Amino acid sequence: MQASDFSTIELSADMVANLTALNYTTMTPIQAKSLPLILQGKDVIAQAKTGSGKTVAFGVGLLSQVKAERCETQALILCPTRELAEQVSKEIRKLARTMPNLRVVCLSGGVPLASQLASLASGAHVVVGTPGRVDDHLRRKSLCVENMRILVLDEADRMLEMGFQDIIAEILAVLPEKRQTLLFSATYPDSVLSMSQHMQRNPVQIEVVETAEELLIKQLFYSVKTEDKCRILALLLLEQKPEAALVFCNTKQDCKEICEFLKKKGFSVREIHGDLDQRERNEVLVQFSNRSLSILVATDVAARGIDIKDLPLVINFSLSKDPHVHVHRIGRTGRAGKEGLAISLYSGQEEFRMKQICEYQKTKIERGVITSEKALSERPSYPPMQTLYLQAGRKNKLRAGDVLGALTAVGGIAAADVGKIDLFDTYCYVAVKRSVAAKALDLILTGKTKGRSIKARYM
Repeated sequence: MQASDFSTIELSADMVANLTALNYTTMTPIQAKSLPLILQGKDVIAQAKTGSGKTVAFGVGLLSQVKAERCETQALILCPTRELAEQVSKEIRKLARTMPNLRVVCLSGGVPLASQLASLASGAHVVVGTPGRVDDHLRRKSLCVENMRILVLDEADRMLEMGFQDIIAEILAVLPEKRQTLLFSATYPDSVLSMSQHMQRNPVQIEVVETAEELLIKQLFYSVKTEDKCRILALLLLEQKPEAALVFCNTKQDCKEICEFLKKKGFSVREIHGDLDQRERNEVLVQFSNRSLSILVATDVAARGIDIKDLPLVINFSLSKDPHVHVHRIGRTGRAGKEGLAISLYSGQEEFRMKQICEYQKTKIERGVITSEKALSERPSYPPMQTLYLQAGRKNKLRAGDVLGALTAVGGIAAADVGKIDLFDTYCYVAVKRSVAAKALDLILTGKTKGRSIKARYM
C-alpha cells in the first residue's frame, strides 16, 4: 500500500470505496499535501492549477465534514466562471454518491433564477456558485449561510482579475466568522495574499509547481510575421492532425477572427469567450470534451475550468504577457503520463516575451521550422465523434443509463460506439461514433427512451 493512497488517510470506508470506483486511488501532489490538513480543519492557501486534482482535494475534505442529516447549507464554493462552477458541482455530486440525501446546488448567471430558488427552497448542503449570483441570492435571503462551516475560493487569482473583490467582500461580511476557509489559486500575486490575510486564520501555505519536463511537454517556438499567423496556424494543424487542440488567444476579437478563418478552411472549430451565454458555453465544452469538436479557440478567462484529460496539442496564437500564464496554458497537455506538444507563435514584437518565458521556465528555446507548405492543400479530418442533442434531462428523470439502453437495445448500435453522455436539467448531449450517428439519431427519434418519445437532433 502506497503512502499516497486515499486509503491511508482518515476517510470513511464508503468514501474510499467511491473514490476507487471513480478510479481515484493514488493522490496527486496537491491532494497529498492539502487533504490531511483540510481534514484537520485547518485553513489552507494552495497554489494549484486546473487539472491538478484540487477539486477532489477540497471536495473530499468538505464532504467528510458535512452532516447530511442536517438540511442546511454547510459548505460554499465560489468559482470565477459559470462553466467552472458547473464542473465543480458535477464533481462534488460524484464524490457524494454514497451520501444519501446530500444535495448540491449550483448558483451561476445565465440560468433562470426561478429554478435556483426552487432548488434552494428544497434545501442544499453544498452550494457552488459564481460570486455575483451567490451575492444576489444572499440579498434575496434565498440562501441562508448562518450554519455554513466551510468556505472554498477556487481560482482566487482569476476572481480578483475579473473584478470580484468587492462582491467577495460583501459575501464574507455575512458568513460566520467561525469557519474553515480554503483558498486555491494558480498564482500567488499580492492581491491573493492580501485576501488570505483578511479571510483566513493562520493558513498553511502549499505550493505544487510542475515544470514542462515533469509534464512531458515538448515546446516549439515559431517566429512568424503577424500577417502570416493564421496561415501558419492552419498549416501546423494540418501537419499535426491532432484529435483535439486548444488554441489560446489574448483577446475575444482574435478568437472570433481565428475561428472564422479556420472554419473557412474546413476545420472542426468553435470559439469560447466571455460573450457566449451559458447554453452556448455548455455546447462548446461538451463537444470538445467528447471528441466531436477538434479545435477550441479560447481566451485565458474562458478557458479556466476546461479540463480535458487527453489533450495532445496546445497552440499559443499569441504569447501571454505573464510567463506563469504561459505555463498554465501549456500544462493542459502532457498529462497522466502522456506526452504533449505545445506550439507558440510569436512575431518580432513578441520576441522579448518569448525570452521571458524561457527564462522563467529555465528551459532552452527550441525553434520550430516550416520546411514545406504542402499540407495547406490537404483537407482537415473530421472529429471521430458526433454529438446528438436530446430534449430531455435530469428534471425529466432521465439518466445516462436510459440513453445508453435506448441506443444499444436489440437492433441498436454497439455500446463501444457510444461516448460521453452529458445530462443537464432539461436537455442531454450524447456522443456517438460518426459512422453510426445517423442510425443513433433514428433510434432516438423513432424509438422510446424510458418509455416515451424524445425529440433529438444533431449538434
